[in-house]
Amino acid sequence: MYDVIVIGGGVTGTCIARELSRYDINLCLLEKGDDVASGTSKANSGVIHSGFDCKPGTLMAKLNVRGNELMYKYSKELDFPTKMNGSLVVCTVEAERGKLDVLLDQGIKNGVPGVRIVERDELLEMEPNLTPNAVAALYAPTGGVICPFNLAIAMGENAAVNGCEFKFETKVTGIVKKDDHYEVETSKGTFESKIVVNAAGVYADELHNMVSENKIKIIARKGEYLLLDKELGNYFTKTVFTLPGKMGKGVLTAPTIHGNLYVGPTATDVEDKESTNTTQEILDDLVYKAQHSHLTKDVLPMNKVITSFSGLRAHWENHEFIVEEVADSPGFFDAAGIESPGLTSSPAIGEMMAGLIEDKYHFPKKENFIDTRKGVVRTEGLSIEERNELIKKNPQYGQIVCRCEMITEAEIVDAINRPIGATSLDGIKRRTRQGTGRCQAGFCTPKTMEILSRETGIPMEQITKKGTGSNMLTGKIKEN
Repeated sequence: MYDVIVIGGGVTGTCIARELSRYDINLCLLEKGDDVASGTSKANSGVIHSGFDCKPGTLMAKLNVRGNELMYKYSKELDFPTKMNGSLVVCTVEAERGKLDVLLDQGIKNGVPGVRIVERDELLEMEPNLTPNAVAALYAPTGGVICPFNLAIAMGENAAVNGCEFKFETKVTGIVKKDDHYEVETSKGTFESKIVVNAAGVYADELHNMVSENKIKIIARKGEYLLLDKELGNYFTKTVFTLPGKMGKGVLTAPTIHGNLYVGPTATDVEDKESTNTTQEILDDLVYKAQHSHLTKDVLPMNKVITSFSGLRAHWENHEFIVEEVADSPGFFDAAGIESPGLTSSPAIGEMMAGLIEDKYHFPKKENFIDTRKGVVRTEGLSIEERNELIKKNPQYGQIVCRCEMITEAEIVDAINRPIGATSLDGIKRRTRQGTGRCQAGFCTPKTMEILSRETGIPMEQITKKGTGSNMLTGKIKEN
Protein backbone atom coordinates (compact mmCIF):
# COMPACT_ATOMS: atom_id res chain seq x y z
CA MET A 1 0.00 0.00 0.00
CA TYR A 2 1.40 3.38 -1.05
CA ASP A 3 0.58 6.63 0.66
CA VAL A 4 0.64 8.49 -2.67
CA ILE A 5 0.72 7.39 -6.30
CA VAL A 6 1.44 10.05 -8.93
CA ILE A 7 0.24 9.16 -12.42
CA GLY A 8 2.29 10.80 -15.18
CA GLY A 9 6.03 11.33 -15.54
CA GLY A 10 6.11 14.63 -17.40
CA VAL A 11 7.29 17.92 -15.94
CA THR A 12 4.12 18.27 -13.86
CA GLY A 13 4.23 14.74 -12.43
CA THR A 14 7.95 14.80 -11.67
CA CYS A 15 7.72 18.21 -9.99
CA ILE A 16 4.85 16.94 -7.84
CA ALA A 17 6.78 13.76 -7.01
CA ARG A 18 9.85 15.79 -6.06
CA GLU A 19 7.88 18.00 -3.68
CA LEU A 20 6.09 15.01 -2.13
CA SER A 21 9.42 13.22 -1.65
CA ARG A 22 10.15 15.80 1.06
CA TYR A 23 7.75 13.84 3.28
CA ASP A 24 8.20 10.52 5.06
CA ILE A 25 5.74 8.58 2.91
CA ASN A 26 5.60 5.59 0.56
CA LEU A 27 5.59 7.33 -2.81
CA CYS A 28 5.39 5.95 -6.34
CA LEU A 29 5.16 7.43 -9.83
CA LEU A 30 3.54 5.48 -12.69
CA GLU A 31 4.38 6.36 -16.31
CA LYS A 32 3.09 4.60 -19.42
CA GLY A 33 6.20 5.54 -21.41
CA ASP A 34 9.67 4.09 -20.94
CA ASP A 35 11.05 7.28 -19.41
CA VAL A 36 10.16 10.62 -17.89
CA ALA A 37 9.21 13.40 -20.33
CA SER A 38 8.01 10.92 -22.94
CA GLY A 39 4.57 12.52 -23.49
CA THR A 40 3.54 16.17 -23.70
CA SER A 41 6.79 17.27 -22.03
CA LYS A 42 9.00 15.86 -24.77
CA ALA A 43 7.96 18.32 -27.47
CA ASN A 44 7.16 21.92 -26.63
CA SER A 45 8.64 25.36 -26.98
CA GLY A 46 10.91 25.17 -23.94
CA VAL A 47 9.99 28.74 -23.02
CA ILE A 48 10.08 30.02 -19.45
CA HIS A 49 7.16 32.43 -19.57
CA SER A 50 7.30 35.55 -17.40
CA GLY A 51 3.53 35.67 -16.78
CA PHE A 52 2.08 38.62 -18.69
CA ASP A 53 -0.07 36.50 -20.99
CA CYS A 54 -2.35 35.04 -18.30
CA LYS A 55 -5.60 36.66 -17.25
CA PRO A 56 -5.15 38.34 -13.86
CA GLY A 57 -6.71 36.50 -10.95
CA THR A 58 -6.46 33.07 -12.56
CA LEU A 59 -4.58 30.10 -11.20
CA MET A 60 -2.56 30.16 -14.43
CA ALA A 61 -1.35 33.68 -13.66
CA LYS A 62 -0.47 32.89 -10.05
CA LEU A 63 1.39 29.67 -10.83
CA ASN A 64 3.13 31.09 -13.89
CA VAL A 65 4.78 33.91 -11.95
CA ARG A 66 5.65 31.64 -9.02
CA GLY A 67 6.91 28.93 -11.36
CA ASN A 68 9.15 31.42 -13.15
CA GLU A 69 10.73 32.34 -9.81
CA LEU A 70 11.19 28.72 -8.73
CA MET A 71 12.56 27.60 -12.10
CA TYR A 72 15.70 29.70 -11.86
CA LYS A 73 16.15 28.74 -8.19
CA TYR A 74 15.82 25.01 -8.84
CA SER A 75 18.09 25.16 -11.88
CA LYS A 76 20.94 26.04 -9.53
CA GLU A 77 20.02 23.53 -6.83
CA LEU A 78 19.33 20.64 -9.21
CA ASP A 79 21.90 21.48 -11.89
CA PHE A 80 19.87 21.84 -15.07
CA PRO A 81 20.47 24.69 -17.54
CA THR A 82 18.21 27.71 -17.88
CA LYS A 83 18.83 31.05 -19.56
CA MET A 84 17.02 34.25 -18.67
CA ASN A 85 17.22 35.75 -22.14
CA GLY A 86 14.01 37.81 -21.92
CA SER A 87 11.00 37.79 -24.21
CA LEU A 88 9.45 40.22 -26.66
CA VAL A 89 5.91 40.44 -28.02
CA VAL A 90 6.35 42.43 -31.21
CA CYS A 91 3.74 44.69 -32.79
CA THR A 92 4.28 45.50 -36.47
CA VAL A 93 1.05 47.40 -37.14
CA GLU A 94 0.44 50.75 -35.43
CA ALA A 95 -3.30 50.10 -35.23
CA GLU A 96 -2.68 47.03 -33.05
CA ARG A 97 -0.43 48.79 -30.57
CA GLY A 98 -3.21 48.83 -27.98
CA LYS A 99 -2.86 45.06 -27.60
CA LEU A 100 0.58 45.62 -26.08
CA ASP A 101 -0.95 47.93 -23.48
CA VAL A 102 -3.41 45.18 -22.55
CA LEU A 103 -0.56 42.71 -22.08
CA LEU A 104 1.45 45.26 -20.09
CA ASP A 105 -1.50 45.87 -17.77
CA GLN A 106 -1.91 42.12 -17.28
CA GLY A 107 1.78 41.72 -16.56
CA ILE A 108 1.76 44.49 -13.93
CA LYS A 109 -1.36 43.05 -12.25
CA ASN A 110 0.20 39.57 -12.25
CA GLY A 111 3.37 40.86 -10.61
CA VAL A 112 5.76 40.24 -13.51
CA PRO A 113 9.10 41.91 -12.66
CA GLY A 114 10.40 44.62 -15.01
CA VAL A 115 7.78 44.26 -17.73
CA ARG A 116 7.59 47.34 -19.98
CA ILE A 117 6.97 48.64 -23.51
CA VAL A 118 10.04 49.25 -25.68
CA GLU A 119 9.84 51.55 -28.69
CA ARG A 120 11.15 50.86 -32.17
CA ASP A 121 14.69 52.25 -31.83
CA GLU A 122 15.45 50.40 -28.58
CA LEU A 123 13.74 47.30 -29.93
CA LEU A 124 15.96 47.17 -33.01
CA GLU A 125 19.02 47.68 -30.83
CA MET A 126 17.93 44.65 -28.81
CA GLU A 127 17.23 42.54 -31.89
CA PRO A 128 18.84 43.88 -35.09
CA ASN A 129 17.33 41.05 -37.13
CA LEU A 130 13.78 42.11 -36.39
CA THR A 131 11.80 43.58 -39.26
CA PRO A 132 12.27 47.34 -39.67
CA ASN A 133 8.46 47.52 -39.70
CA ALA A 134 8.43 46.81 -35.96
CA VAL A 135 6.47 49.49 -34.10
CA ALA A 136 7.03 48.53 -30.47
CA ALA A 137 7.12 45.47 -28.24
CA LEU A 138 6.33 44.28 -24.78
CA TYR A 139 9.57 43.32 -23.05
CA ALA A 140 9.69 40.90 -20.12
CA PRO A 141 13.25 40.46 -18.80
CA THR A 142 12.41 37.37 -16.70
CA GLY A 143 11.41 35.31 -19.73
CA GLY A 144 13.80 32.50 -20.51
CA VAL A 145 14.48 29.18 -22.17
CA ILE A 146 14.93 25.66 -20.83
CA CYS A 147 15.02 22.08 -22.08
CA PRO A 148 11.88 20.32 -20.72
CA PHE A 149 13.79 17.01 -20.64
CA ASN A 150 16.34 18.48 -18.25
CA LEU A 151 13.64 19.68 -15.87
CA ALA A 152 11.76 16.36 -15.75
CA ILE A 153 14.98 14.36 -15.41
CA ALA A 154 16.34 16.59 -12.64
CA MET A 155 13.08 16.51 -10.69
CA GLY A 156 12.69 12.77 -11.26
CA GLU A 157 16.23 11.94 -10.19
CA ASN A 158 15.92 14.07 -7.08
CA ALA A 159 12.62 12.42 -6.19
CA ALA A 160 14.18 8.99 -6.74
CA VAL A 161 17.15 9.58 -4.43
CA ASN A 162 14.63 10.77 -1.85
CA GLY A 163 12.74 7.48 -2.00
CA CYS A 164 10.16 7.81 -4.77
CA GLU A 165 9.71 4.60 -6.79
CA PHE A 166 9.38 4.93 -10.58
CA LYS A 167 7.51 2.33 -12.61
CA PHE A 168 7.77 2.80 -16.38
CA GLU A 169 5.78 1.23 -19.21
CA THR A 170 2.98 0.98 -16.66
CA LYS A 171 -0.22 2.22 -18.28
CA VAL A 172 -3.18 2.94 -16.02
CA THR A 173 -6.28 1.13 -17.28
CA GLY A 174 -8.69 1.69 -14.40
CA ILE A 175 -9.08 3.33 -10.99
CA VAL A 176 -11.46 1.94 -8.37
CA LYS A 177 -12.38 3.79 -5.16
CA LYS A 178 -12.42 1.60 -2.06
CA ASP A 179 -13.37 2.59 1.50
CA ASP A 180 -10.03 4.13 2.46
CA HIS A 181 -7.87 3.84 -0.63
CA TYR A 182 -7.77 3.50 -4.42
CA GLU A 183 -6.95 0.48 -6.53
CA VAL A 184 -5.00 1.60 -9.60
CA GLU A 185 -5.25 -1.02 -12.33
CA THR A 186 -2.37 -1.00 -14.80
CA SER A 187 -0.78 -3.00 -17.60
CA LYS A 188 1.57 -4.39 -14.94
CA GLY A 189 -0.89 -5.27 -12.22
CA THR A 190 -2.88 -3.44 -9.57
CA PHE A 191 -1.41 -0.95 -7.10
CA GLU A 192 -3.08 0.32 -3.95
CA SER A 193 -2.72 3.84 -2.60
CA LYS A 194 -4.41 6.06 -0.05
CA ILE A 195 -3.96 9.07 -2.34
CA VAL A 196 -3.79 9.35 -6.13
CA VAL A 197 -2.47 12.40 -8.01
CA ASN A 198 -3.57 12.65 -11.64
CA ALA A 199 -0.88 14.35 -13.75
CA ALA A 200 -1.59 12.42 -16.94
CA GLY A 201 -1.44 15.27 -19.46
CA VAL A 202 -3.80 14.78 -22.40
CA TYR A 203 -5.21 11.71 -20.65
CA ALA A 204 -5.99 13.49 -17.37
CA ASP A 205 -9.68 13.71 -18.26
CA GLU A 206 -9.94 9.94 -18.74
CA LEU A 207 -8.48 9.26 -15.29
CA HIS A 208 -10.58 11.97 -13.65
CA ASN A 209 -13.73 10.61 -15.25
CA MET A 210 -13.02 7.13 -13.84
CA VAL A 211 -13.66 8.40 -10.30
CA SER A 212 -15.87 11.47 -10.63
CA GLU A 213 -19.44 12.16 -11.76
CA ASN A 214 -18.36 15.69 -12.68
CA LYS A 215 -16.82 14.98 -16.08
CA ILE A 216 -14.13 17.04 -17.78
CA LYS A 217 -12.79 16.97 -21.33
CA ILE A 218 -9.19 17.59 -22.31
CA ILE A 219 -8.52 18.46 -25.95
CA ALA A 220 -5.25 17.42 -27.54
CA ARG A 221 -3.92 20.50 -29.33
CA LYS A 222 -1.06 19.65 -31.66
CA GLY A 223 1.83 22.03 -32.21
CA GLU A 224 4.40 21.44 -34.96
CA TYR A 225 7.89 22.94 -35.05
CA LEU A 226 10.87 23.45 -37.32
CA LEU A 227 14.30 23.20 -35.70
CA LEU A 228 17.15 25.00 -37.42
CA ASP A 229 20.88 24.45 -37.22
CA LYS A 230 23.03 26.10 -34.55
CA GLU A 231 24.47 28.25 -37.31
CA LEU A 232 21.31 30.36 -36.87
CA GLY A 233 21.18 30.10 -33.09
CA ASN A 234 22.11 33.75 -32.56
CA TYR A 235 19.64 35.17 -35.08
CA PHE A 236 17.53 36.32 -32.13
CA THR A 237 18.86 36.54 -28.60
CA LYS A 238 15.40 36.73 -27.03
CA THR A 239 12.20 34.75 -27.41
CA VAL A 240 10.21 36.66 -30.00
CA PHE A 241 6.41 36.35 -30.07
CA THR A 242 3.82 37.71 -32.41
CA LEU A 243 0.72 39.25 -30.85
CA PRO A 244 -1.40 36.36 -29.47
CA GLY A 245 -4.48 35.02 -31.25
CA LYS A 246 -7.51 32.95 -30.25
CA MET A 247 -5.54 29.66 -30.43
CA GLY A 248 -2.70 30.82 -28.21
CA LYS A 249 0.54 32.74 -28.39
CA GLY A 250 0.98 32.07 -32.09
CA VAL A 251 4.10 31.13 -34.05
CA LEU A 252 7.27 32.35 -32.39
CA THR A 253 10.93 32.38 -33.27
CA ALA A 254 13.42 31.75 -30.51
CA PRO A 255 16.81 30.34 -29.61
CA THR A 256 16.86 27.07 -27.69
CA ILE A 257 18.83 26.49 -24.51
CA HIS A 258 21.28 24.43 -26.60
CA GLY A 259 21.92 27.07 -29.26
CA ASN A 260 19.58 26.14 -32.11
CA LEU A 261 16.79 28.31 -33.52
CA TYR A 262 13.22 27.11 -33.89
CA VAL A 263 10.00 28.31 -35.47
CA GLY A 264 6.60 27.24 -34.16
CA PRO A 265 4.30 26.00 -32.86
CA THR A 266 1.21 25.64 -34.98
CA ALA A 267 -2.11 24.87 -33.24
CA THR A 268 -4.43 22.13 -34.49
CA ASP A 269 -6.96 20.27 -32.32
CA VAL A 270 -6.82 16.52 -32.93
CA GLU A 271 -8.93 13.57 -31.77
CA ASP A 272 -6.06 11.08 -31.55
CA LYS A 273 -4.12 11.68 -28.33
CA GLU A 274 -1.13 9.79 -29.74
CA SER A 275 -1.02 11.90 -32.91
CA THR A 276 2.49 13.30 -32.63
CA ASN A 277 3.29 12.86 -36.32
CA THR A 278 4.16 15.89 -38.38
CA THR A 279 2.02 16.70 -41.40
CA GLN A 280 3.29 18.02 -44.70
CA GLU A 281 0.45 20.50 -45.13
CA ILE A 282 1.02 22.06 -41.70
CA LEU A 283 4.80 22.10 -42.10
CA ASP A 284 4.47 23.74 -45.52
CA ASP A 285 2.33 26.41 -43.88
CA LEU A 286 4.92 26.81 -41.12
CA VAL A 287 7.70 27.16 -43.71
CA TYR A 288 5.63 29.82 -45.48
CA LYS A 289 5.10 31.71 -42.22
CA ALA A 290 8.81 31.47 -41.43
CA GLN A 291 9.83 32.72 -44.85
CA HIS A 292 7.20 35.48 -44.96
CA SER A 293 7.37 36.34 -41.30
CA HIS A 294 6.41 39.84 -40.27
CA LEU A 295 8.99 39.53 -37.50
CA THR A 296 12.26 38.90 -39.30
CA LYS A 297 14.38 41.25 -41.38
CA ASP A 298 15.53 38.43 -43.64
CA VAL A 299 13.97 35.31 -45.09
CA LEU A 300 14.97 32.42 -42.83
CA PRO A 301 16.89 29.81 -44.85
CA MET A 302 14.89 26.58 -44.82
CA ASN A 303 17.93 24.61 -45.96
CA LYS A 304 19.14 25.04 -42.37
CA VAL A 305 16.22 23.04 -40.95
CA ILE A 306 17.67 19.89 -39.34
CA THR A 307 14.41 18.33 -38.18
CA SER A 308 10.73 18.88 -37.53
CA PHE A 309 8.69 17.60 -34.62
CA SER A 310 5.31 17.95 -32.97
CA GLY A 311 3.81 17.75 -29.50
CA LEU A 312 0.39 17.82 -27.88
CA ARG A 313 -0.93 20.37 -25.40
CA ALA A 314 -3.54 19.36 -22.81
CA HIS A 315 -6.17 22.04 -23.46
CA TRP A 316 -9.21 22.33 -21.18
CA GLU A 317 -12.10 24.24 -22.70
CA ASN A 318 -12.07 26.74 -19.81
CA HIS A 319 -8.37 27.45 -20.47
CA GLU A 320 -7.39 27.19 -16.82
CA PHE A 321 -5.32 24.86 -14.69
CA ILE A 322 -7.16 22.36 -12.50
CA VAL A 323 -5.11 21.76 -9.36
CA GLU A 324 -7.38 20.47 -6.63
CA GLU A 325 -8.87 17.52 -4.80
CA VAL A 326 -11.82 16.08 -6.72
CA ALA A 327 -14.93 17.05 -4.79
CA ASP A 328 -16.73 13.70 -5.02
CA SER A 329 -13.59 11.53 -4.73
CA PRO A 330 -11.67 12.35 -1.53
CA GLY A 331 -8.00 11.52 -1.81
CA PHE A 332 -7.96 11.91 -5.59
CA PHE A 333 -6.17 15.06 -6.75
CA ASP A 334 -6.13 16.51 -10.27
CA ALA A 335 -3.33 18.39 -11.99
CA ALA A 336 -5.22 18.69 -15.27
CA GLY A 337 -5.49 21.10 -18.18
CA ILE A 338 -1.78 21.88 -17.82
CA GLU A 339 -1.06 23.60 -21.12
CA SER A 340 1.10 26.68 -21.74
CA PRO A 341 2.39 28.13 -19.45
CA GLY A 342 2.41 24.67 -17.88
CA LEU A 343 6.13 24.04 -18.29
CA THR A 344 7.00 27.26 -16.46
CA SER A 345 4.31 26.65 -13.86
CA SER A 346 5.23 23.03 -13.11
CA PRO A 347 7.53 23.72 -10.11
CA ALA A 348 4.77 25.87 -8.61
CA ILE A 349 2.16 23.19 -9.37
CA GLY A 350 4.35 20.70 -7.53
CA GLU A 351 4.61 23.07 -4.59
CA MET A 352 0.86 23.72 -4.55
CA MET A 353 -0.10 20.06 -4.87
CA ALA A 354 2.20 19.02 -2.04
CA GLY A 355 0.70 21.81 0.05
CA LEU A 356 -2.87 20.66 -0.63
CA ILE A 357 -2.01 17.09 0.38
CA GLU A 358 -0.03 18.19 3.44
CA ASP A 359 -2.83 20.46 4.64
CA LYS A 360 -5.19 17.49 4.71
CA TYR A 361 -2.97 14.56 5.70
CA HIS A 362 -0.20 16.17 7.79
CA PHE A 363 2.60 13.83 6.72
CA PRO A 364 5.87 14.32 8.64
CA LYS A 365 8.75 15.91 6.76
CA LYS A 366 12.01 14.02 6.30
CA GLU A 367 14.96 15.17 8.34
CA ASN A 368 17.42 13.95 5.70
CA PHE A 369 15.81 15.29 2.52
CA ILE A 370 18.42 15.76 -0.23
CA ASP A 371 17.68 19.06 -1.98
CA THR A 372 20.56 19.17 -4.47
CA ARG A 373 21.63 17.12 -7.46
CA LYS A 374 24.51 17.07 -9.95
CA GLY A 375 23.65 16.55 -13.61
CA VAL A 376 25.57 14.81 -16.39
CA VAL A 377 28.92 16.53 -16.93
CA ARG A 378 28.92 18.21 -20.34
CA THR A 379 32.38 18.41 -21.89
CA GLU A 380 31.32 20.71 -24.72
CA GLY A 381 31.64 23.90 -22.69
CA LEU A 382 34.84 22.97 -20.86
CA SER A 383 38.31 24.34 -21.52
CA ILE A 384 41.04 22.11 -22.94
CA GLU A 385 42.65 21.98 -19.49
CA GLU A 386 39.40 20.92 -17.84
CA ARG A 387 38.79 18.25 -20.48
CA ASN A 388 42.29 16.89 -20.06
CA GLU A 389 41.76 16.60 -16.31
CA LEU A 390 38.55 14.64 -16.90
CA ILE A 391 40.29 12.34 -19.40
CA LYS A 392 43.07 11.63 -16.90
CA LYS A 393 40.46 10.49 -14.39
CA ASN A 394 38.30 8.67 -16.95
CA PRO A 395 39.62 7.97 -20.49
CA GLN A 396 36.03 7.60 -21.75
CA TYR A 397 35.82 11.40 -21.71
CA GLY A 398 38.33 11.30 -24.57
CA GLN A 399 36.12 9.12 -26.76
CA ILE A 400 33.75 11.21 -28.90
CA VAL A 401 30.63 9.24 -29.87
CA CYS A 402 28.37 11.98 -31.24
CA ARG A 403 30.46 14.29 -33.39
CA CYS A 404 27.68 16.81 -34.10
CA GLU A 405 27.14 17.59 -30.42
CA MET A 406 30.58 16.43 -29.19
CA ILE A 407 29.12 13.90 -26.74
CA THR A 408 31.61 11.53 -25.16
CA GLU A 409 31.31 7.90 -24.17
CA ALA A 410 31.60 8.89 -20.50
CA GLU A 411 28.54 11.15 -20.76
CA ILE A 412 26.50 8.33 -22.28
CA VAL A 413 27.68 5.88 -19.62
CA ASP A 414 26.74 8.40 -16.93
CA ALA A 415 23.26 8.86 -18.44
CA ILE A 416 22.66 5.11 -18.34
CA ASN A 417 23.85 4.59 -14.78
CA ARG A 418 22.12 7.51 -13.04
CA PRO A 419 19.03 7.31 -10.84
CA ILE A 420 16.19 6.46 -13.27
CA GLY A 421 18.92 6.04 -15.89
CA ALA A 422 18.36 5.78 -19.64
CA THR A 423 17.26 2.38 -20.97
CA SER A 424 16.59 3.39 -24.59
CA LEU A 425 18.18 5.56 -27.27
CA ASP A 426 15.68 8.36 -26.68
CA GLY A 427 16.49 8.17 -22.98
CA ILE A 428 20.17 8.73 -23.74
CA LYS A 429 19.29 11.55 -26.13
CA ARG A 430 17.23 13.33 -23.47
CA ARG A 431 20.07 13.21 -20.97
CA THR A 432 23.04 13.97 -23.21
CA ARG A 433 21.77 15.39 -26.56
CA GLN A 434 23.45 12.51 -28.38
CA GLY A 435 21.85 12.33 -31.82
CA THR A 436 20.25 15.79 -31.83
CA GLY A 437 22.70 17.50 -34.18
CA ARG A 438 22.91 17.92 -37.93
CA CYS A 439 23.07 14.24 -38.79
CA GLN A 440 20.20 13.38 -36.40
CA ALA A 441 21.94 10.26 -35.05
CA GLY A 442 22.91 9.03 -38.51
CA PHE A 443 26.49 8.22 -37.49
CA CYS A 444 26.47 7.69 -33.72
CA THR A 445 23.56 5.28 -33.29
CA PRO A 446 25.49 1.98 -33.64
CA LYS A 447 28.15 2.97 -31.10
CA THR A 448 25.52 4.28 -28.70
CA MET A 449 23.64 0.99 -28.96
CA GLU A 450 26.82 -0.93 -28.19
CA ILE A 451 27.41 1.19 -25.06
CA LEU A 452 23.80 0.79 -23.91
CA SER A 453 23.96 -2.97 -24.39
CA ARG A 454 27.29 -3.22 -22.58
CA GLU A 455 26.18 -1.13 -19.61
CA THR A 456 22.72 -2.64 -19.12
CA GLY A 457 23.18 -6.19 -20.37
CA ILE A 458 20.31 -5.72 -22.82
CA PRO A 459 21.03 -7.72 -26.00
CA MET A 460 21.52 -5.58 -29.11
CA GLU A 461 18.39 -7.06 -30.71
CA GLN A 462 16.36 -5.80 -27.75
CA ILE A 463 17.66 -2.23 -27.73
CA THR A 464 14.77 0.16 -28.43
CA LYS A 465 14.32 3.71 -29.53
CA LYS A 466 11.64 4.50 -26.95
CA GLY A 467 10.55 1.32 -25.19
CA THR A 468 8.54 -1.77 -26.08
CA GLY A 469 7.66 -2.05 -29.75
CA SER A 470 10.38 0.27 -31.05
CA ASN A 471 13.26 -2.19 -31.48
CA MET A 472 16.16 -0.85 -33.50
CA LEU A 473 17.12 -4.28 -34.89
CA THR A 474 15.04 -7.23 -36.02
CA GLY A 475 17.81 -9.84 -35.88
CA LYS A 476 21.26 -10.81 -37.11
CA ILE A 477 22.14 -11.12 -40.77
CA LYS A 478 25.13 -13.34 -39.95
CA GLU A 479 26.74 -14.97 -36.97
CA ASN A 480 30.20 -13.92 -35.79
